[in-house]
Amino acid sequence: MAPRWKWKGAEAKALAEPISNSVSELQLSLAKTESSGTLSSSNVLLAVEPEQAELLDRCCFGRLILSAEKVKKWIQLSFEEAFFLFYNLKCIKIFLQGRCLENEVDTWMYMKSKRPNFPMFYKAYSHLRSKNWVLRSGLQYGVDFVAYRHHPSLVHSDYSVLVQSGDSDRLRVWSDIHCTVRLSGSVAKTLLTLYVNGNFKGEDLNLPLCLENFTVEEQTISRWSPQLSREDETTNSKPNVTTVSNLKTL
Repeated sequence: MAPRWKWKGAEAKALAEPISNSVSELQLSLAKTESSGTLSSSNVLLAVEPEQAELLDRCCFGRLILSAEKVKKWIQLSFEEAFFLFYNLKCIKIFLQGRCLENEVDTWMYMKSKRPNFPMFYKAYSHLRSKNWVLRSGLQYGVDFVAYRHHPSLVHSDYSVLVQSGDSDRLRVWSDIHCTVRLSGSVAKTLLTLYVNGNFKGEDLNLPLCLENFTVEEQTISRWSPQLSREDETTNSKPNVTTVSNLKTL
């Protein structure tokens, strides 16, 4: 699938400012100022300098909360975004009720207590984010995430992402597959399923080290059109069907 750039010159801007470079710059900046966030029941509020808020936006982490305060900016991070900055990039601190959670296990356990499926979703999120894909919530498209090649202001998203595990009942019924693929196709996205394989039961989930035991299998699901491969362009006797293929490269 070719990138769908939003405006002329967007591709050149993306090539000149790779996401990986922006993330490295953000990592250094946040670590230098020891930026900290506060845990709530469903997200993390991160207090940063105005320049860091611009960096977070450039890297597509969190959403700016409008306020009258000029000295500090407040960014609302999802659990996945906050833990990626805390655990993978090691550039922020996280507080709970005024206490700094210096032990990564405490942060992990809190997020897991609020969202039992957090380990599976974080593994999927970090899997794509580590490959420099930009992820945003896919709630409006009926999926878990949408994946962009670069900043959403420059390019349209390529994939609508569904996260599954071995015991998941999502997409088990043909009608569910058909509806999800049709919805993704109607907004010009390819459906990408991430199968997170591992043991999601037991005490091992109490430690973030369990992530090393998980593997992620990528598959794209799309509708096959006979017009793309037939020799006779004058007939169309076959209906569209759905095909499944492994995603080779992200």
